[in-house]
Amino acid sequence: MLANVPGYVIWIVASLFIGYFFLMTWIGKKGSSHSHTLKGFTTAKGSVSPIIVGASFAATYASVNLFIGVPGLAYQYGTSVLWYTLGCFGVSWIALVLLAKKFWSYSKKCGHVLTLPEWLGRRYNSKTLQVLVALLILFNVYYIVGQNVGLATIFETIIGMPYAWGIVIAVCITILYIGLGGAYAQLVTDGVQGLFMAVTSILVFVSIFWVIGDFGTLTSKLASVDPNLVKAVNTAEGSPYNSKLAIAAVQFLLFGFVLMPHLLNKILSLDSEKDLRPFVLSSGLILFIISTLMVLGGLAARASFPNLQNADQAIPMYLFEAFHPVFAALLIFGIISAILSSTDSLYLGITSSIGNDIYKVVAPYFNKHLTNHELEQRTLKVSKYSLFFVGLITLYVSLNRPESLSLLIQFSYSAIISGVMAPILLAYFWKHAHKYGAIASLITGTALYCFFTNTGVIENIYLAMLASTIASFAVMILLSFAALSYANSTARQSVES
Repeated sequence: MLANVPGYVIWIVASLFIGYFFLMTWIGKKGSSHSHTLKGFTTAKGSVSPIIVGASFAATYASVNLFIGVPGLAYQYGTSVLWYTLGCFGVSWIALVLLAKKFWSYSKKCGHVLTLPEWLGRRYNSKTLQVLVALLILFNVYYIVGQNVGLATIFETIIGMPYAWGIVIAVCITILYIGLGGAYAQLVTDGVQGLFMAVTSILVFVSIFWVIGDFGTLTSKLASVDPNLVKAVNTAEGSPYNSKLAIAAVQFLLFGFVLMPHLLNKILSLDSEKDLRPFVLSSGLILFIISTLMVLGGLAARASFPNLQNADQAIPMYLFEAFHPVFAALLIFGIISAILSSTDSLYLGITSSIGNDIYKVVAPYFNKHLTNHELEQRTLKVSKYSLFFVGLITLYVSLNRPESLSLLIQFSYSAIISGVMAPILLAYFWKHAHKYGAIASLITGTALYCFFTNTGVIENIYLAMLASTIASFAVMILLSFAALSYANSTARQSVES
């Protein structure tokens, strides 16, 4: 708990959070009318304004990673971390602009698919690929753990709540309103949270001028603490931004990050093509604000108090340094918004895939007498009930605090990106992309990433993702050409016979 926080602030934070809990629950209950069907529970298609969906995309993208994790890395490694945050908007938003329309158009062509695994399954005409991608999405459990740890860290730092209690609260509140309202609750709450996050980011940026003075002074103070903190490439031990190649790999990762299932699912919530423009503009504006400004608070925190034992506490500490305790308590909810806005999307993405992409695909093989209506209703129940079990798993894993919040989160989504980038991008741009190549690519990319990072063969997580993704592209292209050659050969033999 922060020593300089007045006792009354604890009651303010507790009261605000209770009010916040009831607001989220009310929105969840309001969304229950949209969640009686599988389509409504997973996408809430056409029920939410595209501007709100865009804000939801930006808020989900940011998560606790950009509000606590990355500022924590900035506290440790200085200005080199700006390569990551600038790429979040500059690279990721460009990728969204390039890919959103075609992804939406193909989903409509396939009959309005509900999830990314289903999109890939339809594109490659492969139920096996659909199930494998759904299983791969289970890596997002670690992503959720990162969010839970972030919220627990906030409660522990600000009001002295035991870490385990914070974890329980983080899991329970999200599961409650997602279980009630499904995609509608997730989109609306994330949209509101995205706006709150933008305001918080702007205020953190402005505060630097009265806490530090100006950016020249900030640079001088950082250099006096450690000269490596003001280098564009930080070669200090443990730095993930220790070479130009590592920085290039970061940009590659951020281009692929928009392919994460819980983000692409936002596009599936849009009802018509005319919704794409306001969605993309809204997501871009808010993403720019929250991805580029918040990290500066981590740099200012290092200049203000350079000896924190836990770098992930940099932003909470800085807020109470820069603002009156009451106002800082209000801004803490910008961070809480960042945490919940990703957690709910991740829970919904995982449980939707468990229902739609695993149970719905596998169940007919075991019960051939199921009607389409019965299968749809059972799939909806599986999706909702699995929310509880996934919540218990994340609760258990979260109790063991990770060393670095940001690196845990980035490990989880890098494992997914390594597997899905080649099948998705080649589906867009190459008509000869083949299902066997896609399946082999998925397995190769993720398996190599896990091998590289767990054995230490490639210690830098960004370089590990780059290498494994390149390998997955090579495998997919080779096997797709082999499948095409085999098909042509078979066709010739058939004609000759």
